[in-house]
Amino acid sequence: MTYRLFEGKSHASSYWKFRISPSDNLIQQVLDFLEKHKGHPFELAVDVGCGSGQGTVLLAKHFASMVATDVSPAQVEMALQHSKEPNITYKQCVAEELPLADSSVDLVTAMSAFHWFDRPRFLQEAHRVLKPRGCMALLNYTMDMELSYPDCCSQTLNQICQEFYAALVPYRSAHLGSNSIELYREAYKSLPYPDKEWHECVCVKRPMPLSSFMGFVESFSSYQTLVREDLQKATALSQDISHRLMSVMKVSSAETEVEVSVRYYCLLACKPQEA
Repeated sequence: MTYRLFEGKSHASSYWKFRISPSDNLIQQVLDFLEKHKGHPFELAVDVGCGSGQGTVLLAKHFASMVATDVSPAQVEMALQHSKEPNITYKQCVAEELPLADSSVDLVTAMSAFHWFDRPRFLQEAHRVLKPRGCMALLNYTMDMELSYPDCCSQTLNQICQEFYAALVPYRSAHLGSNSIELYREAYKSLPYPDKEWHECVCVKRPMPLSSFMGFVESFSSYQTLVREDLQKATALSQDISHRLMSVMKVSSAETEVEVSVRYYCLLACKPQEA
């Protein structure tokens, strides 16, 4: 079954404000793979589990048309509020039942979403809608983001961050297992496509206020589960981590800018011509 999370309006708003989108270099890796195995024209791409659309807009400028889908009405509404690209169509639907014709899509992507799908059914559905030589890109990041700040001990900062992540582990969905990357590796191994690639540790670095880093972690499903179970405990945890990080940085404002390093991994696959 598809796991339906991230559906509240406040959570969708947090997604839009704080989620880190893939870098231009990572998007270019996807496009280079598509160019290599299918070539132009790039007519139609579909971004499944698009959330509030940050990754969608990065791809849209490279395609004649873009369809972005999400199971959450709140996420689709948030994406529409911020969408200015005329070639993007947003649709609310489950990942395993896409409103697209057989063999009609050049590229299927899922950015930080595949782990929530009914994975075997989604892979079958992606196969159905892809054109021969069409490609699929499944992207996600590890949950061990690192911080750096000038004239500050990064090791101490990141030890505090690791305590934050560890405190959220008990609230992690059992659907995800102990580490989401294993779900992507499993999908990579199971795909019967001869042309496929696995990329790991693609580092994306982004400057942002410390408050935005905190908002990023607070948008995780595990933190949101803690909020639902014990709001006071969740708030106290977040405040404690923020205060300790500021203490190490020797600053008094959570709007102080830090650099956040996120490590992405990526599954790329091309549907065979005769599939």
